[in-house]
Amino acid sequence: MDILSAVITLFLIMDPLGNIPLFLSVLKTVRPERRQRVLIREIVFAYVVLLACLFLGGIALQLLGLEQESISIAGGIVLFLIAIRMIFPGEKASEAELPEGEPFLVPLAVPLIAGPSALAALLLLQRSSPGQTGSLVIALTIAWALTGAILLSSTFFYRVLRERGLMAIERLMGMVLVMVAVQMFMNGVKTFLAR
Repeated sequence: MDILSAVITLFLIMDPLGNIPLFLSVLKTVRPERRQRVLIREIVFAYVVLLACLFLGGIALQLLGLEQESISIAGGIVLFLIAIRMIFPGEKASEAELPEGEPFLVPLAVPLIAGPSALAALLLLQRSSPGQTGSLVIALTIAWALTGAILLSSTFFYRVLRERGLMAIERLMGMVLVMVAVQMFMNGVKTFLAR
């Protein structure tokens, strides 16, 4: 997978536009003069978690002895399920479920930015592209920076797009992710059959 494909995949999974309403709900209880600082801190925390997963997660996969074909097929299935959730979203977290006070690591950094799906995608991308950790770091950094820029401008995007516009864009992003997932799955099957 090249850098551009990895950037697009990670960006779609991080789903910054779909997370804007949740970010605004969580930050509503934070004093207005602290919101930007808290948001920057949470975005940085998410980046640290994603990098840790990228560098340490590969070791776990090696210990499990997973082959590249199985990682590619599993990655396609996981990304497909994530995309389906984006296209047909279930219930979002209600305000009653959100923690009170200033967020610290949870829920903004983890799981909204560096969620299980983003961490799994990183592991799968790394395992399917051995020896390209530097490229993955670049792809991750670009996707994270784009996500951070959108989340830092969340009030602007919410004012312009409103709830319906954000939902429409999230569904469109889900459709693109479905295509990436199918391609990843087909690559794994093709490699397996060519053995």
